[in-house]
Amino acid sequence: MTTTNPLRLAYGTNGLTDLRLTDVLALLSDLGYDGVALTLDHMHLDPLAPDLASRTAQLARCLDALALSVAVETGARYVLDPRRKHHPTLLDPDPDARAARTALLRTAVRVAADLGATAVHCFSGPRPAGTPEPVAWQRLADALTPVLDTAATARIPLAVEPEPGHLLSDLAAFHHLRATLGAPPADVLGLTLDIGHCQCLEPAPPAACVRAAAPWLRHVQIEDMRRGVHEHLPFGAGEIDFPPVLAALRDTGYQGLVSVELPRHSHAGPDLARTSLSFLRAAEAAHTDTDTDTGPPSPARTPGPGGATAPPRPSVPSAGGPRC
Repeated sequence: MTTTNPLRLAYGTNGLTDLRLTDVLALLSDLGYDGVALTLDHMHLDPLAPDLASRTAQLARCLDALALSVAVETGARYVLDPRRKHHPTLLDPDPDARAARTALLRTAVRVAADLGATAVHCFSGPRPAGTPEPVAWQRLADALTPVLDTAATARIPLAVEPEPGHLLSDLAAFHHLRATLGAPPADVLGLTLDIGHCQCLEPAPPAACVRAAAPWLRHVQIEDMRRGVHEHLPFGAGEIDFPPVLAALRDTGYQGLVSVELPRHSHAGPDLARTSLSFLRAAEAAHTDTDTDTGPPSPARTPGPGGATAPPRPSVPSAGGPRC
């Protein structure tokens, strides 16, 4: 029977905002996660805090003690503007506003380097009303150039995420950005692929998107979703068939974190962290059993709430690891 290394699963801190960061990390370690997707925000690691360096050093020690890998995410809703969600963006008409976002991303790269992170995630933002598309693309390229310089120096890939409703909304748009920037190497400009977004709007199925994106893939976000509806859902509440997606990640040799992305579910975060890990490990095992066992395959999907389907959910024992 062929054996393969399991995928490295993580959970996003933007889905655990009601917990202190030390409690988040202890929870994920106890459940058996391999890492954490850390959104830089005021409640966990504030990128604008005057003592950011010392907090980052303390966090690095904690991650090391718990043997957790980390990816750095920059999608905090109000970290730069307390009144406008995700503003300013890299496409803002005001050059000073764009510079603020660029500065935040460069800070994120430096934090990621200090933490030994796998990647730094970012997105473009929507095209402002009245801005011609060619102007928007050039504006995005210009705003990202200093960030890519910092990423190259730090040897941390910047992983841009296609986001529904944004200028850079799909895989084709990612390649347009690469061409505009002169095709930087994937270890400088990589890709964050959100599996739910693939289900939402890509023409190909999510597993095919994974295979097409593999050469540039540096970070993965995962959740359930329905076609045409940009709503992050717990596993089993949407339409995605997960075993083929996880098999595609494994078969293409993806080495980064696969991070659960449920930013509107912090009220149930600890329970969803537990059930999400069980779901993903079972989905991964289901496809492996189908590929390699001589007996009947394990069920890949079983009835879930409201008629939704989901892999069976085995219990996950507590790791009982060290504390920060």
